[in-house]
Amino acid sequence: MTKPTERIAALTRNTNETQIRVAINLDGSGKQNLHTGVPFLDHMLDQIARHGLIDLDIEATGDLHIDAHHTVEDVGITLGMAFAKAVGDKKGIRRYGHSYVPLDEALSRVVVDFSGRPGLSYHIPFTRAMIGQFDVDLTREFFQGFVNHALVTLHIDNLRGDNAHHQCETVFKAFGRALRMATELDERAAGTIPSTKGTL
Repeated sequence: MTKPTERIAALTRNTNETQIRVAINLDGSGKQNLHTGVPFLDHMLDQIARHGLIDLDIEATGDLHIDAHHTVEDVGITLGMAFAKAVGDKKGIRRYGHSYVPLDEALSRVVVDFSGRPGLSYHIPFTRAMIGQFDVDLTREFFQGFVNHALVTLHIDNLRGDNAHHQCETVFKAFGRALRMATELDERAAGTIPSTKGTL
């Protein structure tokens, strides 16, 4: 099946707190160019690109002299906006995606539905509050920003884990793989909206 040429998006979102530029290609190979000013966030975004086979180009400038909150949240928002644009009318996509990913003692499950309705069910019992200089509370802010603007339903469950880095990394890897599955084109459903409503 020939892939459409418009499964890409590029946009900029500027506020008084952050300036974010995002470009994505849903039919990429996992290439990435990531410069958010938050090294651990770059590491997690790399998981999305590599395991989702999504090309990501993200540049962010934010008020990191305060903390990383606005930058992390606004990257999630802008990435969500880019996904909403790239999937377009959602004709022919699988719509649903899920993945279980382990990393040593940690195991996470992520399930996504490109439903057109924002919803987040988030359960990560982090074993510590900080991963290096990264506040683990910001993980939820990233995903909340994403679902609000990608208009997806997202269920995140870290099922087990002792190392907070491993907990977080399994979530982002599973998220990337779930996105890949959900946005894949289904040859048997080419040109159709994956909903009995006829719209998403």
